[in-house]
Amino acid sequence: MAISKILIVGAGPSGLLLALMLARAGISVELLEMTTELDKNPRASHYAAPACYELQRAGVLEEVRRLGFLPNSVSWRKLDENKTRLTGIRNADMDADDPLRMVCLTLDRLGKILQEHVKAQPNAKISYNYKVTGLGQDESQAWVDAAAPEGPKRMTADYIIGCDGANSQIRRGLFGDFNFPGRTWDEQIVATNVYYDFPEDYDDSNFFIHPEHWHMVAKIGTDGLYRVSYGEIGGLTTEQLRERLPYKFKAMFPGHPKPSQYNVVNFSPYKIHQRCAERMRAGRFLLVADAAHLCNPFGGMGLTGGIADVGSLYDSLVGIHIGQADDSILDKYDEIRRKIWHEIIDPISSGNIRRLFGQDADEALEKDDFLKMLKRAETDKELSLQMQAGAMSLRHDMTQYYRKPADSKENVSEIRAKTVL
Repeated sequence: MAISKILIVGAGPSGLLLALMLARAGISVELLEMTTELDKNPRASHYAAPACYELQRAGVLEEVRRLGFLPNSVSWRKLDENKTRLTGIRNADMDADDPLRMVCLTLDRLGKILQEHVKAQPNAKISYNYKVTGLGQDESQAWVDAAAPEGPKRMTADYIIGCDGANSQIRRGLFGDFNFPGRTWDEQIVATNVYYDFPEDYDDSNFFIHPEHWHMVAKIGTDGLYRVSYGEIGGLTTEQLRERLPYKFKAMFPGHPKPSQYNVVNFSPYKIHQRCAERMRAGRFLLVADAAHLCNPFGGMGLTGGIADVGSLYDSLVGIHIGQADDSILDKYDEIRRKIWHEIIDPISSGNIRRLFGQDADEALEKDDFLKMLKRAETDKELSLQMQAGAMSLRHDMTQYYRKPADSKENVSEIRAKTVL
């Protein structure tokens, strides 16, 4: 039975992307967003292969590549006076025309692209300043109660999808305010966007190994803008962290600059978590991306994993809509996406952050298996390409669970083609 309407709560990148893909597949969709504008805080900006795959299916990858840029390389370094490069990997080993090659564009700019494309869809709507206050469901529909500009409102749909971030009201309404299994790191992170004249021998992304001043420096624009995310002492207030920023930058940046020598345009401290909801489906409610799971940002597993969620859920819902799957495919979505988080995203992202503060930089190339593999890949292009392609393990093809009509000669590949935009 065709889906008549889907509600998506949260107009961040995952919500906007899912809405666009569903609308282009002929499904009516409405997004509810509690704020009045897109989030402008410094957040993830690098889209690995699985994310590029979904952006291409949504029809926006070409625009993202045109407005962003293709990072050439990433490295791991010591925080000594020379910022010694230990090893790294060249994204440029992939052909520039390969749609799966990593692309960089700040998340607020991606949001604007997606927002405009969603607005252009006749069967899609974005309702801003709608705050979810309650939810419910029965055998035939799901609903949310919302505080809207025109007053309290109840909105119904066949399915309701929580894309409303780490503090998801949908997840809280389903499982409780404090039921989000996992852990919170003792360390915390400060993410900044900053203009500074970093040396030419810096790679496009640089990870620095140090017990106190571990950090990442990544180029995120073509005008000299960098993302600098660094570890800090847990428990400090935002004001205390802001007061410590000059000390941190002086210790981390080449040239040990004074505040007058750099320009900080965004400052965003936050706690870091490794958490996954006990379920990503509860009847007619589903969770996606940060509403469903969290991890630390080093390595981009959270952003890429969230966009991979979008692709899996999109295929599942389209399968229901075109009559090639029943709603049990949503249980499969729940099972597979949580398994990917537990078996891939959580261990790899945890390893990424521990690599920065949990080892001696002088011994890293001898003891760290990942860095040793990167060292081999510097002179082995095939290994380099294999490592970059490994990110596709975050994606899962849900169309393999579609059923073939008994009275049709249509094969599985033709059924799958219907879901490719």
